[in-house]
Amino acid sequence: MIKQLLYFITLLGFISLSACDTSNRIYEQNIDIESNNWRINDAKEFRFQITDTTKSYQVYFNIRNALFYEYYNLYVNATLLDPDGQKLHNKLHEMYLMDKKTGEPLGKGAGDLFDHSALAIKNLHFKKPGTYTLKLTQYMRKNPLPGIMAVGIKVVVAE
Repeated sequence: MIKQLLYFITLLGFISLSACDTSNRIYEQNIDIESNNWRINDAKEFRFQITDTTKSYQVYFNIRNALFYEYYNLYVNATLLDPDGQKLHNKLHEMYLMDKKTGEPLGKGAGDLFDHSALAIKNLHFKKPGTYTLKLTQYMRKNPLPGIMAVGIKVVVAE
């Protein structure tokens, strides 16, 4: 019963995150983390289509964490591959989930769950149309990393 309730709350949170910026969003997907323990070797893959190469795009990371998450930040390694499998972007990103000094959760909260959407890659220009893949892995010292409930990405047309 508790697992179903957490799933429902997770779903509602991501629906509320996705309610914003629908006019210029071309892709958004969130993936639940099994048992809320993100393993280092558990890469989450997101595949999205780019048809218009004349525009620039912004990529956001979506993170859902539980209040019992032990750290104020989260390191995520992101690898973006073009339709031919060539690396376009490979970078370690640091995201702040809690205030460093006070420990207060950042993001939008519902009870003990918090949703974060952070701009990760800005003004990205794709040279050719096709299916692009973005792989996310956690890069913290703890394996598995407890308290991360879901991760995702959102790709929007830059304004």
